Amino acid sequence: MEKDNVCINCYNQVDKVAKILKLGQAELDILTIPKRIFTFSYPVRLDSGDIRYFTGYRVQFNDARGPTKGGIRFHPEVNLEEIKTLAFLMTLKCAVVNLPYGGAKGGITINPGKFSEAELERISRGYIRETYNFIGPSIDIPAPDVNTDAKIMAWMLDEYEKLEGRHTPSAITGKPIALLGSKARDFSTSMGGAYVLQEFAETLGMKPKNTSVAVQGFGNVGMNIARILNEWGYKVIAVSDSKSGIYNPKGLNIKEVIAHKEKTGRLAKFKGAKEISNEELLELKTDVLVPAALEDQITKKNAGKIKAKLILEMANRPITPEADEILLDKHIFIVPDILANAGGVVVSYFEWVQNSQNYYWSEKVVLERLKTYMTDAVKELSKVCTDFKCDMRASLYINAVKKILEAERLRGNLK
Repeated sequence: MEKDNVCINCYNQVDKVAKILKLGQAELDILTIPKRIFTFSYPVRLDSGDIRYFTGYRVQFNDARGPTKGGIRFHPEVNLEEIKTLAFLMTLKCAVVNLPYGGAKGGITINPGKFSEAELERISRGYIRETYNFIGPSIDIPAPDVNTDAKIMAWMLDEYEKLEGRHTPSAITGKPIALLGSKARDFSTSMGGAYVLQEFAETLGMKPKNTSVAVQGFGNVGMNIARILNEWGYKVIAVSDSKSGIYNPKGLNIKEVIAHKEKTGRLAKFKGAKEISNEELLELKTDVLVPAALEDQITKKNAGKIKAKLILEMANRPITPEADEILLDKHIFIVPDILANAGGVVVSYFEWVQNSQNYYWSEKVVLERLKTYMTDAVKELSKVCTDFKCDMRASLYINAVKKILEAERLRGNLK
């Protein structure tokens, strides 16, 4: 197989599991070579009248367990290798929480802050026109990701339905409630992570009122998990966004922090808190560290300085493989991303189910079912940890890989 087709990061991540499970080449190919890769460029007329071409990607990694599922991100550093890796992680994530999905991911290489809302709408609609023939409720279901939201999903759904010629709400998830989105979807990733933390905190004897938390990233996921944990009685001592961070060892009132950020557009100058950098936040002495920003935040350069007892990976791949080994040697308890931040895809699944049945649930029902899925996944993980006597990331990978390969084997694609 050509090297360009292989997901190099996936190969590195699955290497440890391959040795434990004694995987053969055909099995490794399934786990490291995406089933379908789409790279495309398309023109968009800007408000100035100029034409600009944008590069988009969609990777459908594996669909043995069901239609592929994954977000679309808008970011200037989006590239094909990153999208391959994220699609691979989505494949594992859906298997870990027992969803009938495979994994996918998409993106556009763009700095969304440099474009008007009207331009972003045309860019979003253009992405759907390029991928329309390859997505849909039983093929591949997109959702929001970094720098995309319910409004962008609404534009994308509208474009899809125009091309389809009929209402198809289950084609895209993460939609506004008025367009048949699911209740609780906007904070489901954070709530799922909070449920997972709650399970592990009980096991480790960490009581909320005595547990300090630092959250890196104050976008939708970081802000909401900080708010939820603060409401549950955890002492959130630090939060940060892309510009700066704030720290108070006695704890922050997150509702007041959110109000300050909404009023001023920044975290800086919040009364009673010291300003710190993202790097300083990661290295704080805290019980729980929650990376909820972008990939590769904890590397071999700063892993030795991490003082947290538990790391809850709310961002995708925030710890590099080299840093992972250093943190394990320091006996830091890591809850990997494919479990910690799976709440979003679980409620996306609920949205897809509700759209398919045209029957909608209350927020209470959504959250009860989300808690069941997340806590069941934790219990399943605990059993795999015991059976294979390995760290949590390896256990999650083992659990997911076994499910994916079993589906491929039953389909006749493996001996």
